[in-house]
Amino acid sequence: MSRDSRTNLAHSARPAQHADAPKGQQNDPLKVAVIGVSYKSAPVAVRERVAIAGDEREQFLAQLRGDHAVREAILVSTCNRVEIYAAGDSEEAVIERAKQLFSQRVPADDIRPFLYDRRGRDAVHHVFRVASSLDSLVVGEPQILGQVKEAFEIATSCDAVGGVLTRAMTKAFHVAKRVRSETALGAGQVSVASVAVDLAKTIYADLGGREVLLLGAGEIAESAARALKAGGATRIVIANRSFDKAEALASQIEGAAARPLTDLPHLLEAADIVLVSTGAANFVVTRELAAQAVKKRRGRALFFVDVAVPRNVDPRVHDLDNCYRYDVDDLEQIVAQGLEERRAEADAAERLVRAELDAYVAWARQLEVTPTVVAIRERVRATLAAELERTLAGRLKHLPEDDRKALGVMLEAAANKILHAPTRALKQAMEDPDGAGLVDSARRLFDLPVTSPAQEPVDEARSPRH
Repeated sequence: MSRDSRTNLAHSARPAQHADAPKGQQNDPLKVAVIGVSYKSAPVAVRERVAIAGDEREQFLAQLRGDHAVREAILVSTCNRVEIYAAGDSEEAVIERAKQLFSQRVPADDIRPFLYDRRGRDAVHHVFRVASSLDSLVVGEPQILGQVKEAFEIATSCDAVGGVLTRAMTKAFHVAKRVRSETALGAGQVSVASVAVDLAKTIYADLGGREVLLLGAGEIAESAARALKAGGATRIVIANRSFDKAEALASQIEGAAARPLTDLPHLLEAADIVLVSTGAANFVVTRELAAQAVKKRRGRALFFVDVAVPRNVDPRVHDLDNCYRYDVDDLEQIVAQGLEERRAEADAAERLVRAELDAYVAWARQLEVTPTVVAIRERVRATLAAELERTLAGRLKHLPEDDRKALGVMLEAAANKILHAPTRALKQAMEDPDGAGLVDSARRLFDLPVTSPAQEPVDEARSPRH
């Protein structure tokens, strides 16, 4: 057989560049699962039992991935959701492993009724909506994107993510950026803190002259302090376990004062509204502490707005006379009113997210289809080339060089004609919701191993844009 004939027909006999990943290391961009609870599925009394503190997250991810079912994982734990974004060989196995770990924190009978899961396209869609703040209690609030990015960074730092989640999260951040820049979804005050301040305004129409106590000096407290100042509050006191942080925040808010948390009993006696957002894992304001303050207030009402998860104010303080307590679940009515005003922007953002999802799914399927088409062509051509070479070395060894070339060209043409219809069908599968099944069947029919895209790092420039 001539060198040209072998080159034309058998150049594909080498293994494909996207060759077979070892079992357990597949990199299907749509093989994502989401498992968790949120304000939509579970009350705060359940969410706070599942919440995972910052210093626990790396250990939790390590436990999650200790079972080989879970190859990649990200943990998002905020006041409104505790979710795991994960990837592995089987979405079912990934979800079951996550449920097992949740059940180690909260008895299965108590937590499983509130858990939800998403798989494949639905999981990626959910991640896009979360990052874009379309699944937030306060739709359009900007904090969630930073929280998801932080979760991704933590997972990356402990080697808990690979190609699958890197692709999905890179795209999610791009989608969130488009929602923020191309819609007015985040216009105005849209955050848990701003909603808490709106609630304070419904309690006291005029915040001027009312003493507002902020327990905590983190991001929510800072947002609340600024919203309170803009809303007319003139007496703002900030108390925090770290006095330096309270003092630093107070220095940024005109007229605010910092106090040590050890002064809490006296601070409660003077405050009219207490907005609580510390990172404590237990009650900062107990029923007994609130009762002592109420006795010395001479009939003046005391209002608590607890936006922390786990909750920082004992729910039983609501049973005290002239004492009222609200938590994040109580903010939903105010949130619903605000959402109606931004409904058109939310609808526009949803359409944008769906369009980006369609682009991502098409791109992901192409990653599956292209190596399959290449591998099938390689298999057919390599088989024909081997048979031609064997025949030309045997019964047809007398053929002159021109005839050998003609046979090579004929087999090449025959291979192209035979493979035309399967190739077209596989490419069309990229547009079909059930296309993955056709790709899998084709690989089985041609006895090809499972193919996975190479696990190279993904950047936004290479991710599908529109």
